[in-house]
Amino acid sequence: MAKKKRILYVSQEIKPYTPSSSLSEASRYLPQAMNESGFEVRLFMPRFGSINERRHQLHEVIRLSGINLIINDLDQPLIIKVASVPQARMQVYFIDNEEYFKRKFTVVDGNGKLFEDNDERMIFFCRGVLDTVKKLGWAPDIIHCNGWMSSLLPLYLKKQHKDDPMFSNTKVVYSDYNNAFEGELNTKLIDKIKFDGFTDDEISGIETPNYVNLQKLALKYSDGYIKTEDTPQEITAFATENNIPTKDLCEKDAYKENYPEFYNALLD
Repeated sequence: MAKKKRILYVSQEIKPYTPSSSLSEASRYLPQAMNESGFEVRLFMPRFGSINERRHQLHEVIRLSGINLIINDLDQPLIIKVASVPQARMQVYFIDNEEYFKRKFTVVDGNGKLFEDNDERMIFFCRGVLDTVKKLGWAPDIIHCNGWMSSLLPLYLKKQHKDDPMFSNTKVVYSDYNNAFEGELNTKLIDKIKFDGFTDDEISGIETPNYVNLQKLALKYSDGYIKTEDTPQEITAFATENNIPTKDLCEKDAYKENYPEFYNALLD
């Protein structure tokens, strides 16, 4: 019997843990559709402080917790929690850390202002996912990143883990949604990423860490791209120029018809 293909979904938002949006709904129902289509799936998201742990029955996975990640020269403990998605045979793993994710808002404060440390939260989230997957010993065939908070993961996978046999054949899909942010993240982002050993050439383009530039960096290291009708023209043009196989985000009832073919084409 052929081994099931594995898809790791990494998302900024997943319903019902975060409010309804095109991102949270796609991140909830696409994995379920692929699970029902014969893929083996796992999901990761940040454990934002707005998530009610008791209601959603989150619990810490002690054997996966306890790694420390150095972010901007500071040791930050990585805590992993898990919950089961209601009405679906899927588990969601939550990347948690008191410093970054305890607050009751996701990426903006009560006044709608971006958190000053969103850059570090993004680094911690993306690195935390890859380190946890390694600890799980679960080698994904595809990692599908959803939302800008996952936009550094393709870089870390293709550069920092390029010699890791667990990820040697892993393909990356990046999905863009209508969740753009105004303005810029902390401009020290590029220096904090350099701290992880990247060259200027590998991370060029995010000296101004705005939404469009982060999307371009994600696409630079992705093997496939899902766009929406709201995707800025500059980003779709970048995907075209770099010959990245691109697909439009489809409606929920068309997932099973469209996505297996797209994933399998990347793996073939």
